[in-house]
Amino acid sequence: MDLRIDLLGGFRVTVGGRVVPPEAWSLRKPAALVKLLALAPGHRLRRDQVMDALWPDLDPRAAGANLRKALHAARRSLGAESGAQLIVSAGDLLCLPSDGLGVDVADYWSLVASARRNREVRTYVAAIETYRDGLLPEDVYEDWAVAPRDELRLDRSAALEELAGLLEARGDLNGAARTVQRLVAEEPLREDAHAWLMRLYALAGRRDEARRQYARLCELLHAELGTEPRPETQRQFAEINAGQISEPDLTADLWERVGDLRVQSGDHVGAVEAFERALAVCSEPAANGRIHRKCASAWLLRHLPDGAEPHLAAAEELAPVPAEFGRLVCLRANLAWERGDIAAARRLAEQAHDLARTDGDADDVAMALETLAFISHVQGGWRQGLQVQMEGLAHPAQGVRIARLCDFNHCLGQYQLYGDGFADDVEEYARRTLAVAERADAVPAQAFAWCMLGESLLLRARWEEAAACLERSCDLYAPLGSRSVALPWIRRAELAACEGDHDGAASYLKRATAIATVTPMARHAWARLHGTAALAALERGEPEGAIRAVRATQAAAARHGACLTCSALLNPVGAQVLAQVGDREGAHALASAAAQLADSFESSAWSAMAESTAASAALADGDRLLARERFQSAAALYRKAGHTFWETRTLAQMDAAGAPSGS
Repeated sequence: MDLRIDLLGGFRVTVGGRVVPPEAWSLRKPAALVKLLALAPGHRLRRDQVMDALWPDLDPRAAGANLRKALHAARRSLGAESGAQLIVSAGDLLCLPSDGLGVDVADYWSLVASARRNREVRTYVAAIETYRDGLLPEDVYEDWAVAPRDELRLDRSAALEELAGLLEARGDLNGAARTVQRLVAEEPLREDAHAWLMRLYALAGRRDEARRQYARLCELLHAELGTEPRPETQRQFAEINAGQISEPDLTADLWERVGDLRVQSGDHVGAVEAFERALAVCSEPAANGRIHRKCASAWLLRHLPDGAEPHLAAAEELAPVPAEFGRLVCLRANLAWERGDIAAARRLAEQAHDLARTDGDADDVAMALETLAFISHVQGGWRQGLQVQMEGLAHPAQGVRIARLCDFNHCLGQYQLYGDGFADDVEEYARRTLAVAERADAVPAQAFAWCMLGESLLLRARWEEAAACLERSCDLYAPLGSRSVALPWIRRAELAACEGDHDGAASYLKRATAIATVTPMARHAWARLHGTAALAALERGEPEGAIRAVRATQAAAARHGACLTCSALLNPVGAQVLAQVGDREGAHALASAAAQLADSFESSAWSAMAESTAASAALADGDRLLARERFQSAAALYRKAGHTFWETRTLAQMDAAGAPSGS
């Protein structure tokens, strides 16, 4: 009969597919006997070894009597008929069966040996996950468990180090960082792990996280040991601060991956450096052209067309295949826009779209449409441009890229929702867009229009209508798969928070988080999600949750980059909670971000957010008079924008600020 014994993460025995109930092991010694045999080499022990382990203070005769009782009880727990066959007495030996036996500790050692032999990431991951919470956490005070527990713990730490090194060598800096994070979590005072994590963050372009990691290390060392980091760690921090972190020797392929990671994290300067390092060691023409294109794109993300031009020209000279040529034309459109030649930008973007449809893939089609959408936005014709693109959104099978295109247009749509020149008729525009999308049978476009309609109703506190529209948007986006669009779920959470439906808000945020985890538009999704999570936490009276959301936004921005408009909600909500806990620096940082947005885009709504955020920053300074004045100004601006809920909420904040001292 098959016998399975699990010791990692807790004791569990399965006999013939039947789990032995925990109450069967209410006596500790019979369970300990089974555990000892499962850990023993060959799963066999001499009787005197068992007695020494379990009853070290008893004489042999008394220990022998106890062993006989424990053996009988263990066999009974394993099953009256089969127990004797599962723990066999062979002379002076006690043995578990050689056939049909499985022990998770043995599985761990087998997996980790295979991982080290073959250098396979997935096998390392399987071994590490098998370890779970370590050996027999319920037996931490048993002397006989100390040595095998320490051996497993140390080996698992070594496996984590080996996996992190393997991932780093393959250019998966984020995966390596996640692995080293586990080392730091398990051994918080291990300085070399903190330093390694700092370096990985810096290499991936996540320098703010590297700085925060160093600050955490300093706090830990001071609190626990009364010391400061070693000189070499301090020197590494200084290099990171100065942007001079030493780079490893990587292949062109791995440097290209590092560049891709840095683009994702918003570190466009670091991305250019990585792509140029890749070019320095790349000898394959097709790869050279691709990397030149990516480098040109990184320069354009920095809004530096002169830096992009030579890389774009180099890529064009390498006789690209038709699909690659179309991507270069799309970049040419972006370069023309950066130089202010909007007419040329539109012409090139339309050419890129035609090339993508004939020679490219879904990614290329959507990228060209994104470029056209942005050019239309710059020209003030985004509304008409989007409706013209409806035919391109009529193919849900294009999947992730169609979801990304919708997300991109949702970001541009915020200017319609919050802009003074657009907001008054955005509801009617959404209805017209929905009609166009339905005639084109463009399901993703219908989902987009339903979401925009729901957003416009939400901002005017028309709760029931908004809920129905947003629900319809979610239903239509769902077939696009897990990498769909998170915004309608986030807006549903915002609506639930406004109405006091705290369970509903949590449920919608959970669904949105699952989408944001895999979306290609992470910089937009996480900014919106954390702002809404902060609002939901404040509305249910949990400032700690709001603070966590603010901190999470900072981490997400370091990893994925930040979108100024999509993170707008976080500014007033985050500043409110930071003011409550006296974090003046944090409140003023959010006030600065809100002011930057208001200065960039003239709008009553965004100006209202800036005023409200500044009011909370004044409260953090203890200036209640200034806070009341700015809350009052914010409420008037919200009223002008037609944002009923936010006007009411801001007036309540003004009242809560109280009268200034001496008035």
